[in-house]
Amino acid sequence: MDVFACAGCGTELTAPVSRVALPVHTHHGRWEELHPPLMKPATYAVDPQPTGPPWRLWKEVGPDAAARQGVFAPVYSVSFGARNRIVIAPGDSRSMTLIPDKCEGYCRGVDGRTGPNLACEGCGRHVATRMDDCGMWQTVWLEPDAVVPRSSWLPAGPPPDWDDLERADHRVPPVEPDGSWCRRWEAAVGVALAHLVAVTEDRPVSLPVGPVAELLGHAVGRYLPAGPGARSVALAGPGIHLPRPRPDVLLVPRHPLTGAPWRPPGDEEAVVPLDSGVWAYLAHPGETSPMPATGVLPEGVLRDDYVLPPRPWHLLTPDHGAFDYTLVRLPAVRTHGLRRYRDAYRQAVSSASAG
Repeated sequence: MDVFACAGCGTELTAPVSRVALPVHTHHGRWEELHPPLMKPATYAVDPQPTGPPWRLWKEVGPDAAARQGVFAPVYSVSFGARNRIVIAPGDSRSMTLIPDKCEGYCRGVDGRTGPNLACEGCGRHVATRMDDCGMWQTVWLEPDAVVPRSSWLPAGPPPDWDDLERADHRVPPVEPDGSWCRRWEAAVGVALAHLVAVTEDRPVSLPVGPVAELLGHAVGRYLPAGPGARSVALAGPGIHLPRPRPDVLLVPRHPLTGAPWRPPGDEEAVVPLDSGVWAYLAHPGETSPMPATGVLPEGVLRDDYVLPPRPWHLLTPDHGAFDYTLVRLPAVRTHGLRRYRDAYRQAVSSASAG
């Protein structure tokens, strides 16, 4: 396990934390809602992409400079913030205090729009950014040039690996207790669809019968055309027998430590990475009944003593922001076909919003 300390005075700024993969829903929440912490307690992740301020308008930056920042299609503004910022749960922060004149936010919290808003209590160095405004997962982002990692005296457990995906507590159910779709699912599906559009080059696809088609079919239909010549898609990953012949596209999990997509040994064909918790639910849904069943009711007998749990009132819809955020960061979007696709998609979204 690691502890992050102030690079200026050495004050420890975090509890002992272990590294995990950056969640795919990190930058994608539901507007006008308060969200829980992004990270589980005692974990941290690193974002390799530039994030946060300063922001520069696309028309001022141009495509070449934007591409160096990892953005390959026009957006309103491009981040020129630091790479490799470290994210932790707010509850794992230590010895930091808010900077009063840097606590801007939209309405319900702080959003870090002007940069670090947390200072080291030891020396006053600006070391991190607290973010918890509506639509944001609650986080503390440590600035990579303001902190240094140290080994903790606490022994570290085994790092997360593919075996973790078979644990029941790793699966993320698609529906929240209140009957709404899980925000993590909405973002994860948006991210996965961006990869699917890129690898299929906006061609029709056929989903496998079962949970994948039931949960993702509506979402895929919103982003990809129907018609002949569909590319076959199948769920694949550790512990799942790969069908033969190999489908055109495999839906695979991201590694829970590195975030890298799973691949069959020696395979370099098309894969679409999925949030590991979402993939685990699709691959290992487990027991779905809230009560053990030992038999069936006699024919003609109806029971009215069990209230079904609430369910969403609409089909699963991907997070549009997550889809577009991911698509513009895939180099494939620079091809003529995908640029035309994105332009048409943005026009459709704009027309729907205006209507």
